[in-house]
Amino acid sequence: MRRRWLDESAYADLVALCQFLPGPASSQVGFALGLLRGGALGALAAWTAFTLPSALALLLFALLLVGGGGLLEDPLGRGLVEGLKLVAVAVVAQAVLGMARSLCPDRARAGIAVGAALVALLVGGAPAQLGAIALGALAGLLVCRDLANGEAPALGRRLSRAAAWSALVLFFALLAGLPLAAAALSLPALDLVDALYRAGALVFGGGHVVLPLLESAVVRPGWVGQDTFLAGYGAAQAVPGPLFSFGGYLGAVLAPATGGIVGALAGAALGLVAIFLPGLLLVVAALPFWSALRRQPRARAALAGTNAAVVGILGAALYDPLWRETVRTPGDFALVLVAVVLLVSWRLPPWLVVLLAALAGVLRALP
Repeated sequence: MRRRWLDESAYADLVALCQFLPGPASSQVGFALGLLRGGALGALAAWTAFTLPSALALLLFALLLVGGGGLLEDPLGRGLVEGLKLVAVAVVAQAVLGMARSLCPDRARAGIAVGAALVALLVGGAPAQLGAIALGALAGLLVCRDLANGEAPALGRRLSRAAAWSALVLFFALLAGLPLAAAALSLPALDLVDALYRAGALVFGGGHVVLPLLESAVVRPGWVGQDTFLAGYGAAQAVPGPLFSFGGYLGAVLAPATGGIVGALAGAALGLVAIFLPGLLLVVAALPFWSALRRQPRARAALAGTNAAVVGILGAALYDPLWRETVRTPGDFALVLVAVVLLVSWRLPPWLVVLLAALAGVLRALP
């Protein structure tokens, strides 16, 4: 807004759109600003500039973790990883609290969140999470109809509806076609793209919500160990930029060891494109239609129910796998408790709390 590319109402409308869509809202806002300002090349430049710093930092961490013997082979390295795993619990707990306050402010939406958590915990797996989101949208249509209608001023630049429909068709074609192709061809790289694309396509409510979907996709089949997964998730809190850059970390650690740095780079690039692509396609698809859609009370009610269900799913993930797999001793609990207080009460920046927790993990590992 400082550069007067958009007025305040148009910017607020753009932010609302990206909160409505699945995917990483902050990255989608940057991508949309680039698209509105400079077309396709502007969108690509904006997304690259916003994503690259965090992606490179997580790639470096992945190389340190799994390359050259790996941090997990050294006692102090294992202590660092334990600290990162424990701070991931605290960061997700903070996210659950914050999202519950903003997305479940009344009894109806709190009930939807609890129901979604029960489905995710008692049934388990990615299908249960998707079912909980769908049920949350249906419940929102029934119990969230009294939400105020919103006015949505048009954005400053009109985009082609043909491009929008093309992006929407491509989004669904990949969502349906990637699992079939992965099952038919049995290629590890295609399996990774399928898993990350589905996670990026079905995440509502912010980057933290990708945790349970990715855990189901890459940890439960045995592609990535729980320690490696949670260490990377903790490290992602310490770097600037979108949490979806975690997809690049997963691509790097899943690259064949024989590929070296080149293989890790290729895996990281593949992971980044796969996890970000669905959200960016949806931005292109939705921009020409967003103002009209936001005026529809049913769309707002379904969105409210979906967001409440997301809070429940993230709360379930906080318990399983995060808490169950990570907090095992009184010392673990104490570190998580201190990290939560620093985040919630002291309001320290997450990157600082992550660094403090990593240092605490190293100190605990000293002989």
